[in-house]
Amino acid sequence: MSAARPATPPADDAPHVLVVDDDRRLRDLLARFLMENGYRVTVAADAAEAGAKLQHLAFDCLVLDVMMPGENGFDFARRLRGTSAVPILMLTARTDPSDRITGLEIGADDYLPKPFEPRELTLRIANIIRRKGGTGTPAPARDVVRFGPYLYRPARGELRRGEDLIRLTERERDMLTVLAAAEGEQVSRDALAGGSAGDANQRTVDVQINRLRRKIERDPGNPVFLQTVRGVGYRLVIDP
Repeated sequence: MSAARPATPPADDAPHVLVVDDDRRLRDLLARFLMENGYRVTVAADAAEAGAKLQHLAFDCLVLDVMMPGENGFDFARRLRGTSAVPILMLTARTDPSDRITGLEIGADDYLPKPFEPRELTLRIANIIRRKGGTGTPAPARDVVRFGPYLYRPARGELRRGEDLIRLTERERDMLTVLAAAEGEQVSRDALAGGSAGDANQRTVDVQINRLRRKIERDPGNPVFLQTVRGVGYRLVIDP
C-alpha cells in the first residue's frame, strides 16, 4: 500500500529511498515521513519484493529491516553486496551489539535500532547520501593514488588491482578517499567517521577498516598498506 502523498510532491531528481519492512504500518509511516522531507520513496514488504524492484529502479539508499519473513535483512544485504554498492541503512528491534557488528561486516553503511525518532532516520539517510556524493570528504590531491599493486581513482571511487575492479561499499570508498587525500599521513578515527566522535563511532570505523583490509591486504592481521596508528587512527602507505 502506498503512503499518502504530501501536499508538495518530492522533486523528480530528489534522492530515491527503498524502504523494506514487513510491518505495513511502520513501512507506510516511514514512507510518508520521508516523502514529507523531500525524498522519493518506494516500499517493499520483504526481500523478494525488494530484489524485484532493484532490478528495475535505481535507489540512493535502502532502509532495510533485519527481521523479515523469508530471507532476513542480513542475508539479503549479504547477497546484495555481491552485485551492488547501493548504501544500506539497517533497522532492527534487536539490542545485541553483535547484531550491529554483523550488519556492518556484511556491508551495511549504517545501523539504527528500534524504536527510533523519524528525524534521526532522515539525518542518517542524508549523511549516507552526502557521503555518496562526496560532499563530506576532502578533495583529493591526486587524480590517481597507487599503493603496491593497487590503483585508486578518488574522483571515481574506483579501486583496481591490474585490470580487476575491486568492489567497495560507499563507506569504504569514503574512508579510502580520506586516507588517500592525507598523502600517507595519519588520519584520526573521528575524521574517518565523518567527524562523529564517540566510542561507538570509533568501533564502527575499526570494523569497516578491517573489512577494507580483507580486500587489499595479503595478510589482514599484518597490514602493509592500511596501517594502524596506535591511539590515533590509520594511515594509507602510498607510493611516491
